[in-house]
Amino acid sequence: MKIIRYQTANGDIGFGHEHIDGTITRIEGNLFGSFHDTHQGVSVAKRLAPIEPRDIICIGLNYRKHAAEGNQPIPEWPVVFMKNSGTLQHPGDPIVLPRKLMSDAVDYECELAVVIGKDCYNVSKADALKYVLGYTCANDVSARDWQMKYGGSQWCRGKTFATFCPLGPCLVTTDEIPDPNKLGIRTILNGQTMQDWNTDDMIFDVPTLIEFLSGSTRLAAGTVILTGTPHGVGGARKPPVFLQPGDNVTIQIDGIGSLTNPVIAEETAAA
Repeated sequence: MKIIRYQTANGDIGFGHEHIDGTITRIEGNLFGSFHDTHQGVSVAKRLAPIEPRDIICIGLNYRKHAAEGNQPIPEWPVVFMKNSGTLQHPGDPIVLPRKLMSDAVDYECELAVVIGKDCYNVSKADALKYVLGYTCANDVSARDWQMKYGGSQWCRGKTFATFCPLGPCLVTTDEIPDPNKLGIRTILNGQTMQDWNTDDMIFDVPTLIEFLSGSTRLAAGTVILTGTPHGVGGARKPPVFLQPGDNVTIQIDGIGSLTNPVIAEETAAA
């Protein structure tokens, strides 16, 4: 099932089942419990990020060719960092380039996002996918200067500016994606393909990540895991290619769809 979160013209927010013909029918119940398709059509005024994440846990350097393009060794353990909930952005809404804390090096990163469907703790790799509700597209937008130079030797500052975690366009349940590590994934910037690879290049596959992240740790239902990006990021290009006002960036994942966001500069009040 493809699930969207939507807003109606009068401001009501709900979940819907997106059918193959593009129609939307209303879902009733709790995505993290019991829910069903009512088969009642709804009029969608705006598509929202498919969920509001409980936590956003991110994995760095998780594709072999991406590690190689940055001259980084293959990590022995998953590289973990966090984004806060204020980074969430909806499909079609803008990625905002920071100006209060100035960055001229904002990068795109196409990523498969895993949505945890029920609380898990010390989950085995063999059982890990039983705890997944579904998958969506993510853009792990990154200010490379704040990530690498100004962030106090950790990545969270450069990864946690407002709008730096677009999610969407839908959440695809696990029955439609039995193996999340066999998916084509790409970034298209202003019509040009910048990243084009496959999730089978992950160093730590999705079950391994869930086992590791739930080790001695409680992952609540609604947690989103960003699983890393393949090679082709703007910061590794010569010369670098960073996002500019007026750009349009699209993340595509086979079996899920396309997540597109325009790019604008932050407006700041005069001093």
